[in-house]
Amino acid sequence: MKLRTFGSVFALGCGLAAGAAMAEYPERPINMIIPYGAGGATDISARTIAEPLGEAVGSPLVMANVTGAGGATGSVAVQNANADGYTMLFARVGSHSVNPAMKATLPYTLDDFRFVTVYEINPVACAVRPDSGIESMEDLIAQVGEGGVSYSSSGVGSLLHLAGAMVLKEFGIENPLTEATHIPQQGGGAAATAVLNGTATFLCTNSSALASFVANDQLTPLMVTTEEPVVGFDAPTANDLGKPVLNQLVGWTGIAGPDDLPDDVAAKWGDWMATATADEDFRSSMEERGSVIDLMDPEEANAFILEQYTTFRDLVDELGMRIEG
Repeated sequence: MKLRTFGSVFALGCGLAAGAAMAEYPERPINMIIPYGAGGATDISARTIAEPLGEAVGSPLVMANVTGAGGATGSVAVQNANADGYTMLFARVGSHSVNPAMKATLPYTLDDFRFVTVYEINPVACAVRPDSGIESMEDLIAQVGEGGVSYSSSGVGSLLHLAGAMVLKEFGIENPLTEATHIPQQGGGAAATAVLNGTATFLCTNSSALASFVANDQLTPLMVTTEEPVVGFDAPTANDLGKPVLNQLVGWTGIAGPDDLPDDVAAKWGDWMATATADEDFRSSMEERGSVIDLMDPEEANAFILEQYTTFRDLVDELGMRIEG
């Protein structure tokens, strides 16, 4: 009887010890999935924060680009991962706002993820060539009415595709899909080049993608979609122009795990991200690219993403932009 009691106590003690050990997250490297290719906005953001974030975590972060299907391939890899905090996703506006709004056959929904934060906002700016004769959004809209206006994007179903249509719609173009020509390109760099070489009239894209072109007077910004001005962009804000709904039209980067990520793991990510985003080198590096560092807690992040998704979905439904394939 005493032996059985000792054995039970020993087993209980081992179980408690194991539980305590398991609670010491993280015990091993954390896999960080970047669902887009090297050199893009998501990759730059992820790799810039990797050093201060790794220091805050105190355990190695294994950065991996898992690309394909507009961010869906990497997202699904995290959706299907164990919810233990060892496989996390750098979620992005394309993968978790635009794709769910535009693609009918997407293999996941927003409910399949638990967002621990959104930490970076990329304002969208609309720009033209300096010699285009277009000096304001009023000029652009007037030219749309005359015909022959086109806008470039990084591909069908991308943020840039939706942005061009959304901006024109908000400025009174009843059917931007027929009144302006969408010219998809292979990536954001090619979309900017299309405006530079005159293939397209304008584009609306992340300010970080336009910053160098604007600084070198190669492109002229007409508007930024934020409430407050964006450093380096001498252009009115959406609010200045009476279009505050366009504040939803921004890029962003956040971090998410599977939907059943434990509360204690999510809480640790909140603490780590607060430390990492306070790093001065990280902030200055991102702000030089036109990004705004805005750390959101899980509730704020989820509300922001849901509101953005809803705005995009309503526009997609109204204009018939849904991609069925």
